[in-house]
Amino acid sequence: MSTSKNLKPSTANVTAESVSTSAQAILPDNEAASTSQSKYWSDFVGRLDPYVPGEQPTIANLVKLNTNENPYPPSPKVMEAMSQDQVDLLRLYPDPNSKSLKNAIADYYSVEQENVFVGNGSDEVLALAFMTFFKQSKPLFFPDISYSFYPVYCNLYDIQSVQVPLAGDFTIDLDDYGQENGGIIFPNPNAPTGIGMELDTIEDFLKTNTETVVIVDEAYIDFMAAGNARGTNSSAIALIDRYPNVLVVQTLSKSRSLAGLRVGFAVGSEELIRGIDRVKNSFNSYPLDRVAEVAAVAAIQDTAYFDSCCQKIIETREWTVAQLTGLGFDVLPSSANFIFAKPTKSDAATLFARLREHNILVRFFAKPRIDQFLRISIGTKEEMCALVEALKLINDE
Repeated sequence: MSTSKNLKPSTANVTAESVSTSAQAILPDNEAASTSQSKYWSDFVGRLDPYVPGEQPTIANLVKLNTNENPYPPSPKVMEAMSQDQVDLLRLYPDPNSKSLKNAIADYYSVEQENVFVGNGSDEVLALAFMTFFKQSKPLFFPDISYSFYPVYCNLYDIQSVQVPLAGDFTIDLDDYGQENGGIIFPNPNAPTGIGMELDTIEDFLKTNTETVVIVDEAYIDFMAAGNARGTNSSAIALIDRYPNVLVVQTLSKSRSLAGLRVGFAVGSEELIRGIDRVKNSFNSYPLDRVAEVAAVAAIQDTAYFDSCCQKIIETREWTVAQLTGLGFDVLPSSANFIFAKPTKSDAATLFARLREHNILVRFFAKPRIDQFLRISIGTKEEMCALVEALKLINDE
């Protein structure tokens, strides 16, 4: 392990800091969750530090660039799939195994149905995976600047963890994970930095870490590179046949425009999938409703629409990076549907608030090392033009 970085060991009471924490201090309408205790709660409930999701404002005419949603609607085939027959079937429970969706995912990625697990959003899939694989005597390793739900799950499940600092350029250095562990999880591309990792780098690490589960969280993989909008050549799903300990988690919220339906999935060896199924069926045997499954199948099968939307977002991202760089921002290289940008003419918290005054909502993280950055989701070209014009006005004031 590199000696130039200090690992941050933590127990399950680790505190998750997120943009929402700072936003609550800036935005009076985004109230913080109550911290008062109740005599009716179990003791551990008062020790939880829950995840706070990004703001979902009700203000009209707001350019919403804060939660990495897709600016384009779902595939037209999604609506076509919502037939009266499907509505009539809502009186019946859904298929507890979601076989039609598993088959669609398996066909798309050229794996077997037994390699696929589906759940109510990738957050549920991750929550079940944490319980299935990471309740170990040795700690879980994950990046210190990453998805802020990871420490929340550790707190909830009493999982020991070590937060591994990112390198100076905000990349994940897998050499720093080469020690005894109870499991490893990292996003690719990472969030909130947006920086991606080559598949060869991940495979080189898997060759050395064979005894514990490695989860690659690929929420943004479909935006990995221009000319490869589908992300299939970048996904670690290609490695599951050779490495039975790797589990890849994805979501239909970003590239498939289905954030409102909550559909996520995991792909891995049959051994791993059977483990998650055991936990799922001990908690909720019907995680996906009929509407979500039908819509998800239609979205996955419409590859032409999917490719088109991903490519537009990638092109708009590159245009936005060029514009912000011209305005003096330092922008990290992004392989996601957002950018992580550091203003040089204002501090990030002030600019966050000023953009809000211009009806543009982005995301600000009050966290060491990244509290001078803004995370900006990629919207339509018109929305990004509005952002650029607002920044020009603010710079001129």
